[in-house]
Amino acid sequence: MTADASGAAEIRGALVRLRRATGLPVAFGGLVEPGRPRVRISELTGTATLALSALAVVSGNGLGGKAVALARPCAVTDYSMSRQISHEYDAAVAAEGLRSVLAVPVVVRRRVRGVLYGALRTAQPLGDRTLSAAVAAARDVEQALVVREEARALLAAARPGAGTGAGAGTGAGAGEPAAGAAWEQVREAHAALRALAPRIADPALRAELLSACGLLTAATPERAAAVRLAPREVDVLACVAAGATNAGAAARLGLSAETVKAYLRSAMRKLGAHTRGEAVTAARRAGVLP
Repeated sequence: MTADASGAAEIRGALVRLRRATGLPVAFGGLVEPGRPRVRISELTGTATLALSALAVVSGNGLGGKAVALARPCAVTDYSMSRQISHEYDAAVAAEGLRSVLAVPVVVRRRVRGVLYGALRTAQPLGDRTLSAAVAAARDVEQALVVREEARALLAAARPGAGTGAGAGTGAGAGEPAAGAAWEQVREAHAALRALAPRIADPALRAELLSACGLLTAATPERAAAVRLAPREVDVLACVAAGATNAGAAARLGLSAETVKAYLRSAMRKLGAHTRGEAVTAARRAGVLP
């Protein structure tokens, strides 16, 4: 799936959740076009016409353009009569019969990446609850985009070490290039992504993320069968391998320190290790960690 297609899928899912959470009859949105200061409306739900489909909203223009330019949520009670926005898109909005409209930007690393809209066909205030739900939906998209980008960066970081990188991660000589600072960065990214995965609500996205993490290990079917660690045991070991204390791993994983200790003890027992360091080394040799 391309970055644009995956981003559009995230927008689509967020719009469905937004309507379900708020009861808004209409929701739509899209991504900022690469290299252009405009949002292309690509996802529609609850609409009665195609008036908004493929509409290009330029930064600063209309309600969505204002949200892009300011990088913050914006709303109007009666779109066509509002003096708070410009009116380049009145015809499309009127064709769909929309009156009260909100627009929430999707912001990743301080850059607007898209916009989510919600709308009523009556002129009435949308309220704090509705706005909060729209902001939460946008945050879901932001998190999903960050996860996908981190996964791509992780894999890109590993490619220069292909051939020797996997060996370095599973017990090769410390003098190999991939066993240095660059590989430690890969391990840190691996730990961060594994810590993030359980927080992802979308099961398909979560599975995709964990699959990407798995590409950095060197587990063959025989080696994988030799050690059976639970996902949370791997998460804890990944944090430990990245240098985290039990308290640090607990904060990163959203667990208690005692729970982290329990997972670590269980992993050490399965790996036949007596110390944290031995457990990490054994996990790398087994192809569980990069």
